[in-house]
Parts: sequence; structure tokens; C-alpha cells
Amino acid sequence: MQLRPYQDRIVTAMRMHHKGQLIVPTGGGKTLCMITDAMRELDNFPANYTIVVVAPRILLAEQLSSEFLEFITNCRVMHVHSGETHHFSSTKPEKIRQWFYQVPMSRRIIFTTYNSLQRVVDSGIRVDTIYFDEAHNSVKRNFFPATEYYSQTGGRCYFFTATPKHSVTIAKPGMNDVDVYGNVLAQVQASELIEYGAIISPKVVVNQLPMAIGGDIAERDCENLLNTLDNNDHMERVLITAAKTKHIANLFTESDFYHKVRARGYNVMWITSKHGANINGQKVNREQFFNTLNEWGSDINQKFIVLHHSILAEGINVSGLTACVLMRNMDYIEMAQTIGRVIRLDPRDRQAIASGEMTPGNVWDYHKPFGVVCVPVYSKVGISTAQRLQSVVDTIFNEGQPAISVVRR
Repeated sequence: MQLRPYQDRIVTAMRMHHKGQLIVPTGGGKTLCMITDAMRELDNFPANYTIVVVAPRILLAEQLSSEFLEFITNCRVMHVHSGETHHFSSTKPEKIRQWFYQVPMSRRIIFTTYNSLQRVVDSGIRVDTIYFDEAHNSVKRNFFPATEYYSQTGGRCYFFTATPKHSVTIAKPGMNDVDVYGNVLAQVQASELIEYGAIISPKVVVNQLPMAIGGDIAERDCENLLNTLDNNDHMERVLITAAKTKHIANLFTESDFYHKVRARGYNVMWITSKHGANINGQKVNREQFFNTLNEWGSDINQKFIVLHHSILAEGINVSGLTACVLMRNMDYIEMAQTIGRVIRLDPRDRQAIASGEMTPGNVWDYHKPFGVVCVPVYSKVGISTAQRLQSVVDTIFNEGQPAISVVRR
């Protein structure tokens, strides 16, 4: 694995400190830093070593498992969450403990979620290194006790995020609590990622629409989305963030949105935690959904839209998206994470940079020089979303600072 200079700084900082925060914009290759650090630790401790990787969602835990195991092949693997996996899996502390002691001198990797991390704590097993991915999630009330436990009693402990969450009230935890989270060991600016050809900048587009029609939300959303798709550039592969899960279902059952976008040449995908995954009207399992999404995202000839409420916003690696459409307001973290879905490079640009045919950072030579982030605005609805979005973009891409969400009460 060849690390970029900023990744090398991160890995070096982890080698020098046993605990701390690594602040890296989305698309900066945080996972590769974790894998590099894990490989070094496993080389140094060839027996009886345990690594835990924590993710906010089951889907991301499974994605991280796949990425880690591309490089690390000589470890026992367990998943601690309620999702389906072909690896050994359980959320029962006694089963975790049995698995741990089954081969006493083995090297182990456990992939879990914040929701299930307490089960690992309850098992009483020793953890030598723990990586918290999308670590801003760890400050939630029911996740924080397990986070604090490993920070204080575990071995090496690292918190990765693009969007730190701080607190200015003693009633709620925040990542500015250095006793738990440690100091910031490395912080990378978005401009450095752009310079090295890791990401591109977003372009905010405010799509002014006529007043909403009647009181039918499904028909309103249908017309707004069609208007947005028809009247903006770079709308070939689009992620749409709906205001509510039921709005996605209603869009397909109470309007003719599906038939109209299919007539425009789009494949249609949608996924929600309640209703599962769907491709062109057919219900599919999540593995098939994500395999298809990545396959189409890597194919420049494919044209598709994918709708969700929040399940795809954080951490999930979706390649090839050219634009996203925000149909709801979000906090700083959600917006920054959603922007991160569309600032990854076009597959052709990534290959050209890797082969030396294209100069990294020369974005106007790219096939995809920017990622479109579109906000449909009608009357006063959507104006606050557009203003907050521009503020997030200015903070990350113009000022070079992370989008920090602050809890004040």
C-alpha cells in the first residue's frame, strides 16, 4: 500500500501516541490508515492480539470488514452486531468470550457497531487496539459509556471523523473532552486532499422552483425532483436525500415519479431501514443493492438515481455519484457527510492520476471537476437548507476547517 503524505502523517501520529483524534475530510482514506496501523501492530505482536473496529451502522461495519480483510488474511474474525455475515457473529457476551478464548494465542479482529459495543465490554475480553470510525457518533448518550470504558481501560484507542462533535454543557459528552478522546493527533485540510487527487470540491446549486402545488407532498416532491433533474448539469448518477422515509414510499405509490424518471433513462434505486432495498421496482437484499450500486457507480455509461433518508449519508463508500439533492434540512455533520458522497473522483480521473496520465489537483482537466450539491428551493422552504449548506462548504473547503457540530444544551 502506498500512502499519501497526509496519510503517512496520520499513521506516524498513531505510532507515537496511544490515544487521540484523527480529523480527516470524507474521501481522505481513513480506512487505509487504520489498516496500515493494524498491519504494523499485528506484525509486531504475532500472537494473542485483539483489534476492534467500530462503525455507526451494520452496513459500514460489513464494508470495513471487507476492506480490512483484503490486506489482513491471517486473523480470526468475528462480527458483533445483528446483521447477516458469513463470519462468526453474535451479540451475546458469553459467546464473544467463548470465541475469544477458543484459540488463546490467536490474533483477532472484531467488527462491531456503536449500538453493540457494550456487548463487547460486557464480555470482559482484552482489547489491544480499537478504532472508532465516524467517531462523532460515540458521544450519543447510550454509546458513550462503552466509548469511555475503552478510552480509560483499553490499550490503543483512536477516533476517526471528518465531523467532530463538541459539547459546551457538562450534561452531554463531546469530543472536546480530552480525558476520553485525547488530543487531535492529526488534522487534514480538504485542500490537501484536492491537491493530491483524493477528492474534488463540491459546487452548491440552488434550484429555484415555483410555489408548491396543492397540499399533496408526493406530487410536490415528484415535480420538484423532475424539475431538478431536468434543469441542472451533471445529473447522471444522483443521490437524493428525502425528508422522511414515508416520503420515499409515497413518491412511488402516490405519484408517477417512477415511470417518469424511467422514461428519462434512469435506473431507480431506493433503500430505507424500514422497507429494505429496491432496484427498478424489485425488492432485493442489501448485499445485492450495494453490489449493484457500486457496479453502476463505476460505469460511466450508467444513469441512475438512488433515494434514501439517512442510511447512505455516513461512511458508506459509493463511487461514481455526480450529484446529490437535499430534500430536507440537516445539521452540520449530516450535511458534511452527504457532501462527502459526491466529491469522490470519476473512475476515469482516478485511473488517469494513478497511471501518471493526469496531474492530481488539475481539476479542470478532470472528467468530473466538481460534485454537484443541489437544494430545491420554493418560496421560503429550502432557503435555510441552502444557507446552512453554503456555510458548511465554506468552512471545509474555503477555510480548511472541519465542520464541528456543537451541543449547547
